[in-house]
Amino acid sequence: MTATQEKTLARPEHVNGAAHAPGRAEVSEPAGTRGRTSIADTVVVKIAGRAAREIPGVHDMGGGLSRTLGAVRDRVPGGRPNVGRGVKVEVGERQAAIDVELVVEYGVPVPDVARDVRENVIGAVERITGLEVVEVNIAVTDVHLPGDDEDDTGESRVA
Repeated sequence: MTATQEKTLARPEHVNGAAHAPGRAEVSEPAGTRGRTSIADTVVVKIAGRAAREIPGVHDMGGGLSRTLGAVRDRVPGGRPNVGRGVKVEVGERQAAIDVELVVEYGVPVPDVARDVRENVIGAVERITGLEVVEVNIAVTDVHLPGDDEDDTGESRVA
């Protein structure tokens, strides 16, 4: 290589008034469109579970066996609560469908709780993941009655 060729290769090339390093092509695509982002089902499950639990009137989530196992797990030292209990999802490249099982507090209007949960889940999942939520199906599997959590310390009615 001659000295002139070395100087030419060592200096940045100017294209459209911008300096570019030698050997680099100018890229007109925004960085956000180069590559693929995938979001795991568990991410959407956790976001939806947390969003559903934020709504007043939601006592717990999941079916009977799921709640029982969750209660045992919550009592084990070092055990962490399962935020996604009662949530199932289908996640595609751009869309998500979500199923939620709820236990509501006695006395709260179930349609209002379901509506609020649906709106909060859709808002949280779309805002955090960028996925379009096409549906949130809600199944109310139980109602929590006052006193259900207290130990039965009353006297027995039979001898």
